[in-house]
Amino acid sequence: MKHQLDRIGEYKLESFTRNRQNITLIASEGWKKHSVHAIIEVDVTKAREIIKRYKREGRDISFTGWIIKCVAQAISEHSILNAYREGKRKMIIFKDVDIPIPIEVKIGDERFLTAYIIRKANEKTIEEITNEIRNAQSKGIDKSKVVAIKDLTLFERVVLKSPLFIKKIVLKMTRNKGIFKKKHMGTVAVTAVGMKGKLPGWAIPLGGTTTTLIVVGGITRKPGVVDDRIEIREYLHLTITVDHDIVDGSPLTRFIDRLVNLTEDAYGL
Repeated sequence: MKHQLDRIGEYKLESFTRNRQNITLIASEGWKKHSVHAIIEVDVTKAREIIKRYKREGRDISFTGWIIKCVAQAISEHSILNAYREGKRKMIIFKDVDIPIPIEVKIGDERFLTAYIIRKANEKTIEEITNEIRNAQSKGIDKSKVVAIKDLTLFERVVLKSPLFIKKIVLKMTRNKGIFKKKHMGTVAVTAVGMKGKLPGWAIPLGGTTTTLIVVGGITRKPGVVDDRIEIREYLHLTITVDHDIVDGSPLTRFIDRLVNLTEDAYGL
């Protein structure tokens, strides 16, 4: 027995938390979609310079908040990406762009992910979005559930406390319930995996519960052409994933074109 333990070496056994179970459930739901991925990079040099200048002046502008504003504006102009299935024969297209984002909260030495939905992001300024993100990050959460308690409806509280098989049933029953999904899950998800460290490239998502998912990757510095001159520029890597049952290639391309223009022109800054 001692010989076997020596071969295994030291290890630590941790519980597979309810939070990890929820992430697994959402990932499995994403696999059920006919997802299309678009991998792009955008020149954010101008925007980054402006945001750095604002910070020196004491003005708090979040880079992620600015990206969310650009996404919300582009989505509002190409609303088919802001849609869900409603039953078997209909789609429902929303005016409000509700963007769910992951919020990392630190409790002691541990970090937890919780979900937060920025409602009507298309109607808010970058400062308002930034403040909303900051407030969500500073709110107290229930460590045992790892969710922002203050923002939950009674139904959401009950589902989050329920066993995993109940959650699976709820997801299956609401798969084509667009109004329900908009209320509880938002419409267009944005996750910034490259904002917490160096990620010199893209991240390809499994999918999620929303029709459109924007994954913000890392930023790399490399030569670019500006007015026929070669300069060192900063490029942000984005992965845009859509449900092909709702979004075709042409509207996706038009959305991407608009999003690139907004980001490279430092929209709203």
